[in-house]
Amino acid sequence: MANHKSSIKRIRANAAKRLRNRYQAKTTRNAIKKLRSTTAKADAAPLLTKVISMLDRLAKKNVIHKNKASNNKSKLTKFVNGLK
Repeated sequence: MANHKSSIKRIRANAAKRLRNRYQAKTTRNAIKKLRSTTAKADAAPLLTKVISMLDRLAKKNVIHKNKASNNKSKLTKFVNGLK
């Protein structure tokens, strides 16, 4: 157990941030799955912009690596462009 007041506070803050990061990452993963399951380009296009925004936000906050966000955005854009 931590002995210093500041380290006890840091543990609490890290736990709160971890929960928030997990929630945002899971929400983004669910949005990606929803986008991948769409079959119409008209439905997928607005979803793509939201997912790209979510990925950028996660990368900016270092929840996921910036290259992973970039790879996901690229693959999803190719997927949506290939839809009819």
